[in-house]
Amino acid sequence: MSVIPRRRRLAAVAAASVAVLTAATACSGDDSSAADPNEKITLVVDVFGDQGFGYEKLYEEYRKTHPNVTIQERGKGLGLSDYNTRLTQQINAGAGAGDIVALEEGTIVQFYAQAAKFVNLADHGASSLQGNFLPWKWEQGTTPNGQILGLGTDVGSMAICYRTDLFRAAGLPTDRDQLAQRWQTWEQFIEVGKEFVAKDSKHKFLDSATNVYNTMLMQIAGAGSGYTYYDKSNKIVLDSNQDIKTAFDLTTKMIEAKLSNNLKSFSAEWNAGFKNASFATIGCPAWMTGVIKGQAGDGAAGKWDIAKAPGNGGNWGGSFLAVPKSSKHQKEAAELVKFLTNAQSQAAVFKELGNLPSSPQALQDPAVLSATNPYFSDAPTGKIFGEGAATLKPVYLGPKNQAVRDAVENALRSVEQGKAADAAWRDAQSKGAAAGK
Repeated sequence: MSVIPRRRRLAAVAAASVAVLTAATACSGDDSSAADPNEKITLVVDVFGDQGFGYEKLYEEYRKTHPNVTIQERGKGLGLSDYNTRLTQQINAGAGAGDIVALEEGTIVQFYAQAAKFVNLADHGASSLQGNFLPWKWEQGTTPNGQILGLGTDVGSMAICYRTDLFRAAGLPTDRDQLAQRWQTWEQFIEVGKEFVAKDSKHKFLDSATNVYNTMLMQIAGAGSGYTYYDKSNKIVLDSNQDIKTAFDLTTKMIEAKLSNNLKSFSAEWNAGFKNASFATIGCPAWMTGVIKGQAGDGAAGKWDIAKAPGNGGNWGGSFLAVPKSSKHQKEAAELVKFLTNAQSQAAVFKELGNLPSSPQALQDPAVLSATNPYFSDAPTGKIFGEGAATLKPVYLGPKNQAVRDAVENALRSVEQGKAADAAWRDAQSKGAAAGK
């Protein structure tokens, strides 16, 4: 999601947020409230995304054992890029951020350099929790010098979500296992897409080129280099990492085959595409199921299903919870972070919203393994996403990953609008490199 067109407005909003919110959430960081466990306090939790993080029932549960704590959540409905722009400005200012803030996997690395402005969760007992998280997830939440910056929430195990009614009308199989067999590779997925658009001139096969590009890139990089736009020394490698070019070329093949509906992810038009059923498939990490249900609405229940994605493994998305030092209630905030990210809470969020746990204990919970989703034609989501999680391979994302990704996505959107793929790739390289400096 590009932040450039809205940057000036967001800067003004962020500045206002800092001024207004300082009294509520900033800024001494002395945690003096810990002296009285009965003192009435409010903890502000900052999240993002149309569906939020699915914590509403968990807040109620936490309050039963912490009656002195009121929890206020902010940010639900805010896109990641807008959220990250605001959070970056608040952390730089040392005021305005929540007592707990969500950090997405593609942006957490940028905050390593500002780790001094975050609480080291090791100081609040988090070191003993390492075994409660997938090893690579724990590593992502820990800075190079060993500070525990954030505890993991979910992971983005891959699948393909699809409209069974549109597949049926186009004469394609609707059975999830049959489809998984037909598209074992991304090249085969393209061929299925060509069959679809040959039979259906009213709908497109894909929501957007960028979503399937990110799905492929994270999978290809996981099996290949282990990184995307930056190598592990934080050198930008747009011109040398073949994994990026492979994913880019596969995506432009899909665009040239007229499979894409040319929608920008998380835009109003994209949201309307769910409601209007204007496309048949979407690259679908576990958290996307909550987005689809929220945008397509109750009327589409049972019209969606989930099949294994082409290829093997891959992760797209997932977040962490961190505590800025500007919080006046650091101890209490850290305790809430530990509660929201424990195995039981992660399993509850999976049941509530579909976000796949990053806790191996939660992933082995029988309630998770046997879970089905009635909205998605009773798809065995625990099995589909759980098996995907078992084959996940970590992908390193550099300090300005989101900015570079925006530039590459913009280049792909230019192909959707008619630009030649070769020229768009040159744009992706030059503008991505500039964004990554």
